[in-house]
Amino acid sequence: MGKWKLRLEKVSWREEAKKRVALEAVKHVEDGFVVGLGSGSTAAYVIQEIGRLMRQGSLRVLGVPSSSQAMLLAVRSGIPLTTLDEYPTLDLVIDGADEVDKKLDMIKGGGGALTREKIVASAAKQVVIVADETKLVEKLGTSFRVPVEILPFALATATASIKELGGKPLLREGKGKVGAVVTDNGNYIVDVDFGAITDAEELNQLLKLIPGVIETGLFIGIADIVYLGKPDGIIKLEK
Repeated sequence: MGKWKLRLEKVSWREEAKKRVALEAVKHVEDGFVVGLGSGSTAAYVIQEIGRLMRQGSLRVLGVPSSSQAMLLAVRSGIPLTTLDEYPTLDLVIDGADEVDKKLDMIKGGGGALTREKIVASAAKQVVIVADETKLVEKLGTSFRVPVEILPFALATATASIKELGGKPLLREGKGKVGAVVTDNGNYIVDVDFGAITDAEELNQLLKLIPGVIETGLFIGIADIVYLGKPDGIIKLEK
């Protein structure tokens, strides 16, 4: 019973911490904004809070979802959606992260939406990231593999090139389905273990030079503010 209690307490504080940072991040949303909606468990709390404020009548925004998951949740939350075709510049994006260092560089893509997340983030005037404090690391790659989205036709050749860079690639396979995970873009994801990454910017560029690589989960120089939830508060990191 003791072990189960400790495990439940750990899960409980992390979920409460995620909610706390989500509420803090939503304070950046102003009436009339066009907002990029991130993917993942912490970003889901952001979408739900924006929807709640809209139902109250205290906020009017348009949302641009970065994944089918974010789109479905936004619809359920009552957030009207638009596209980058209509609004190529966004006022704000709020998203999660799988790892973040003190320079605000990140690894993202645990949910498989890394390419669209990076496109949406690159279109925003301000990028706010929300996560719990366990995602803060000294060096990227220490606790999370680097997701790489690859064109299916290039899977064999691209993974061979990734190995030449010193990475250990693993094709992401579905849970509850047979075969590889397929992204919203119709591509595969390879999760690559590089160990602790010394130069994330250089690695990102080298990976993107490989024919067939669509995008990487290395988000370098993109975040403006990061909120990390603790059991008893919030850590705020800024550029």
